[in-house]
Amino acid sequence: MFIPFEKMPDYARVWVYQTDKNLSDTEFIYVLETLEAQVNQWAAHGVPLVGSVKILHNRFIVVAVDEAQNQASGCSIDASTRWLKELSAEMNINFFDRSIVFIHQDALQSVEMLKIKSLVAEGIIHPDTLIFNNLVANIGEFKNNWQVSAAQSWMKRYFQPITA
Repeated sequence: MFIPFEKMPDYARVWVYQTDKNLSDTEFIYVLETLEAQVNQWAAHGVPLVGSVKILHNRFIVVAVDEAQNQASGCSIDASTRWLKELSAEMNINFFDRSIVFIHQDALQSVEMLKIKSLVAEGIIHPDTLIFNNLVANIGEFKNNWQVSAAQSWMKRYFQPITA
């Protein structure tokens, strides 16, 4: 059963998927409508799940489930991943992009993990640069820790002074 994302409780489990490009308006609408329909039919062992989906920055798809209503099973979680795999094949968009996305000059930028150190050295990524932490586990964490400064993330090691 689909409910609006804003009505999901903070303890609701989330999965954040990241595209390899910004969705166009047409793609955004198609993805949102397709996933809302899928969430509306989502079930675990035949019992409906209470879930939601939201697209942010035309780049991130957040799928949520309220497990206090009914626990998501391995099969139901696999089903949600399959929705994105099918959309990926249909639309030729990678919904499983693993690059690091950050905000630079008021725009989303992405970079491969191996290039982070050089961007820090160049001053493009600095301690206050906002990055997106797609490993959040629930809506509470999503609200509080999805967008964090680089210095408050795993990237903090790049800003530590070198001691002899």
